Amino acid sequence: MSDERSDQERIESRAHLLPEESAVGSDNAEAQADAILADSDIREDRNVAEDTVLEHRTSDQTVTRSEPPD
Repeated sequence: MSDERSDQERIESRAHLLPEESAVGSDNAEAQADAILADSDIREDRNVAEDTVLEHRTSDQTVTRSEPPD
């Protein structure tokens, strides 16, 4: 792999629970991370045109708030 991280590195990185996940807890954060990443990989469209660039952005980079948060 050139710039892609190994599956284990991705799992370890994602295994750090988000605040929402910490609030409810996790019996096995690594297994949870593995499942989340596997689902994400399935959803990623790898059959795009050759000249298409897939962008990897976080939701706060893609969503424009129309009203102030509560």
